[in-house]
Amino acid sequence: MLQRSLFRASRQAARPLSRPQSAFTPIQGTRAAAAIRRYSETPTPAAKVAEAPEEKASPEAPKEEASQLQEQLDKKDKIIVDLKDKYLRSVADFRNLQERTKREVQAAKDFAIQRFARDLVESVDNLDRALGTVPTEKLTPENQDLINLHDGLKMTDSILETTLKKHGLERFDPSVESEKFNPNTHEAVFQAPQEGKEDGTVFHTQQKGFLLNGRILRAAKVGVVKNS
Repeated sequence: MLQRSLFRASRQAARPLSRPQSAFTPIQGTRAAAAIRRYSETPTPAAKVAEAPEEKASPEAPKEEASQLQEQLDKKDKIIVDLKDKYLRSVADFRNLQERTKREVQAAKDFAIQRFARDLVESVDNLDRALGTVPTEKLTPENQDLINLHDGLKMTDSILETTLKKHGLERFDPSVESEKFNPNTHEAVFQAPQEGKEDGTVFHTQQKGFLLNGRILRAAKVGVVKNS
């Protein structure tokens, strides 16, 4: 009995397994094929967009675009005008700076010797006083030495005055031409009546004045006519 049971069990184990039934029946395959066919025939969104008729452009769109472009152009024009104005102002400021600097440099050159000139005019005054102390009646052939000394001082004074003029330093005497009193160039020391002369006229120069390149270095000390 035991041998029969073992023989039956071995035969069952050696028997080939049956092929499993397919999960899809022929009916199910037909339905799937129909579904695939319907899906392929359904138009895609891109195809719908392609098939849709083109929308007509609005007639106001070009006007809006033109107005925007004109507005941008106007802004650019304003910026250009503003930049041009700033450029012209900068050029004008630079030119004014150049002119001002040029004048300042020239003034520095013209008046660089101002302090030296102030000290020098005292020596010129002393030389002028020395010439004025010699009376004219003493200049006779009998006083030849005095004449030579006077001529030497006068020549020195003339050379010195010429040299000073080369450097812009000039001496002036307002009483020579009977000038009117000018507070900018004259300093009134005293007033006195003078017949035949108008009030305010300079009739005496106590100390000559000096100009340095047209600017008053020292005012002339004068006496002024006052008849009234």
